[in-house]
Amino acid sequence: MACVRRWDAFTAAEAEVRAMVSDPRWQGLSVPDRAHVLAARVLVTGDGDRWLFGSHARWRLLDPADGRWLLAPPPRGERARKAGHAAGELPGEVVPQGPDFAPEPGSTQAFVGPDVPEHLTEQIRLLVRSAGRKSELDYPLTAFGEIFASDVPGTVAAVWGTVMWCAYAPAFDGNERLITVFGEYLRRSLPGDEWVRWLPAPPLLDLVTLVAERLRSGREREALRLAALMADTAQILLSDARFRPRALALLTMVEPALRRHGLDAAAAARGDGEVLRAWLARCPVRLGRALLCETDHEADFAHAVYDLCEALEFAPEPRGAAAGFLADLSDSRGLLPGRLDHRLRAAYEALECAGLTGTSAAESTAPEGFAVTGPGALSAAVEAAMETVNAPLVAPTDRAGKAAVLGAAYAMGLAWGRLTGARMPERGLAAQAALVRAIIHERDDHHF
Repeated sequence: MACVRRWDAFTAAEAEVRAMVSDPRWQGLSVPDRAHVLAARVLVTGDGDRWLFGSHARWRLLDPADGRWLLAPPPRGERARKAGHAAGELPGEVVPQGPDFAPEPGSTQAFVGPDVPEHLTEQIRLLVRSAGRKSELDYPLTAFGEIFASDVPGTVAAVWGTVMWCAYAPAFDGNERLITVFGEYLRRSLPGDEWVRWLPAPPLLDLVTLVAERLRSGREREALRLAALMADTAQILLSDARFRPRALALLTMVEPALRRHGLDAAAAARGDGEVLRAWLARCPVRLGRALLCETDHEADFAHAVYDLCEALEFAPEPRGAAAGFLADLSDSRGLLPGRLDHRLRAAYEALECAGLTGTSAAESTAPEGFAVTGPGALSAAVEAAMETVNAPLVAPTDRAGKAAVLGAAYAMGLAWGRLTGARMPERGLAAQAALVRAIIHERDDHHF
């Protein structure tokens, strides 16, 4: 007999809202009218929590203390009923616009375990080899000087910067060929060790600077060449879901300047910031979530936490496991708890009371850079978080799942850094480094 999938209230409500938003008539409704039909589909679980499927095609949980609707994956499988909600209490930012409901599908996987496809790496290698033949006098290194030697042309930096900006979570195997092709141009060793390179995510402004400086210098041909290199690199990266959303966003920003020569010249004369704003304005709403790292650091962090919780759905208690990863963040000013939904906040505060937050600063490491934790453990904080909710510690059983958790956790740490200025440890946060131990021997390569 065929297996019958169990009915789930959240899945059903999600399908209903998706059908409404995809209806052409949705665009003709005013925001108050959209809020009205959305409010009628609010779900309530047995504990009284209220859930809304809203903008960016993501769920939100009502904070009973202050009435905010905070991003939070729903407890699928829990019983829930439609209860409705006052439409006037729904803020405009939670109401779907329409295009935001069709974000480009991506992946939270890090580049540890599953390698970058060989054909993609080879195409990037050819680009880098060609870029390296250019003169640094024609293409000065006006950005990425902390990565490359001073005599490296900006063309090489344009390819590197595009790869790193497009990566959802730029944590790579230590001998990943995609980064070793840049080896001869590097100023110093990359952050991390031979196991994992925890690379910084550059701001889009660094890419803009390479182009804008050439425009201001009257070197339009060189500026176009740099923009074309970024577009060529992004086009290659589209084939890997870990790069795809931002690669597509970058193409929408850069390609108009390739079709209309001089498009950004006037903006460049006013400064790099003006060019950045012009690029961002070209990106369609559908790709807006991929640009939150540039446009809204608060929302960027909230979505990164959502991604982490989704990656941890395999766990008996995802919010407990997520709290363990959040506990690694540096938060001396106490900014973090107020940014979490009340379920996740309770799990985090339990760790805080136990003195287990900020664990990356306190945890010792072995000589090879791995956190000192038991075999297979994620970290003391993750284990303690799971214990607070009486759930056993469970790690992903498959390589893809481990890579997804690792990438989501690293992206969350980078988003926290953008929001607060906190610096990521050169060898990753404690729970991330511990998770590496569980995946490092499942790499595609065997060079260890």
